Amino acid sequence: MRRLRFFGRLGGPGMIWKMSDQIEEETNSMEINGIAHIMLTVNRFEQCVPFYESLLGFLGLREVFKGDNFLYYVGGRTGIGIQRCEEQHKNEPFIQTRVGLHHVCFRSRSREDVDALHDFLVENNASVIQPPQEGAWAPGYYSLLFEDPDGIRLEINHVPGKGLLEEGVKLDPGPDYD
Repeated sequence: MRRLRFFGRLGGPGMIWKMSDQIEEETNSMEINGIAHIMLTVNRFEQCVPFYESLLGFLGLREVFKGDNFLYYVGGRTGIGIQRCEEQHKNEPFIQTRVGLHHVCFRSRSREDVDALHDFLVENNASVIQPPQEGAWAPGYYSLLFEDPDGIRLEINHVPGKGLLEEGVKLDPGPDYD
């Protein structure tokens, strides 16, 4: 087994790493293994809990905790937590362009999964902002935008292949982001 060992200052230029077989390389980065969890704070907790129970169950996540102020689901190598906001923020709306969260995007395994979620949301009277459509973000980008009962923007997308990780593929965010 090869082990990566650090020899030098953390975060400084020219960090030296040695593998157990004494191969030296310089690096100033690491590679994460995904997002462990996302926590969303909602002001209409009683309306949001049934929405998220239904949505997250449909997406294949499973409930691991449900309390009076907190709900937590896991699956797909991540966790999603929903918590009640503090009383002083109870009447504040979610504003997508305010400092903080803009939106959460789930990654699906196929375009058909995006379409299936759209059908599910429509059947459950959820707020669909943009029905499934192709976008310019990456080759084959296909997505759906919707909101929870507090107006927190959610998305699901499918990108075939490696998407933006493919060598030579560039991000094309379109006119909304420059």
